[in-house]
Amino acid sequence: MKPSRNGRVTARKAWQGCAFALFWLSGIAAMAVMLAVVGYVVVRGAPELSLSFFTTSPRGGLSGDGGIASTIVATAYLVVMTMAFAAPLGIGAGIYLVEYAGNSRNRIATTFLKLSRFGSETLAGVPSIIFGLFGYALFVTAMHFGFSLLSASLAGACLILPVVVRTAEEALKAVPEGYREASLSLGATRWETIRKVVLPSALPGLTTGIILGVGRILSETAVFYVTLGGSYRTPTSVLSSGRTMALHVYYLAMETRAFEKAMATGAVLVILIIIVNLAINAVSRRLSAGSRS
Repeated sequence: MKPSRNGRVTARKAWQGCAFALFWLSGIAAMAVMLAVVGYVVVRGAPELSLSFFTTSPRGGLSGDGGIASTIVATAYLVVMTMAFAAPLGIGAGIYLVEYAGNSRNRIATTFLKLSRFGSETLAGVPSIIFGLFGYALFVTAMHFGFSLLSASLAGACLILPVVVRTAEEALKAVPEGYREASLSLGATRWETIRKVVLPSALPGLTTGIILGVGRILSETAVFYVTLGGSYRTPTSVLSSGRTMALHVYYLAMETRAFEKAMATGAVLVILIIIVNLAINAVSRRLSAGSRS
């Protein structure tokens, strides 16, 4: 005997309610884990936070004396230098893959496009220490840059380049094809169309990719452990050694007895990453609103 129509509707609503409940529980569990981690780090590190903590440099030694002033400077330099290398290359590669190779019917160009995308996806899953060893072998040793901001930023650019390329691709693909056709029909060249129509429309997605790259650099340790050198002094040039805040947390936790200062540095780093993530949403919303107006 077949179930009645009302019975089938009731069963479907019951399954839908179970699915919604599962999704809510998953979201609440993920939020609870995030709040637990952030809350634990901030609560444990808050007592060590003070003005001198932000204005003095680490003094080295097993006691972990000093603050994080030099690590803040090194982190800022490294982020700027890394994005200066990675952003133009990543966005340029995305433009080529979408606007030129993507529209080509040449078999060689199509094959190159597939290989490029496969390579980007593969590199995105490679452990960061592999990029660190590559940077050590090429930039530190072969090119004689030594343990420096330059070596670390080049290695970091290699690390985040696949992410920037893929994000740029998706942002450019999201631009309606009609925008391009309308611009070309008015007599604009392909480059003028890309520069004046496509890139402004894709700017929210491109900005998101750049900020995601910044967040990745802020949180990385392995790639910089073997390229940056780990000096606690303030860097004075691109060939100076240094340490990022994430790397400083590692040194404090593993090589000193200053666990509470490691938690304080971790709290600052976590809050900074949260600010970066909030900036992603704010910038994307503002740019999206500006592109629609």
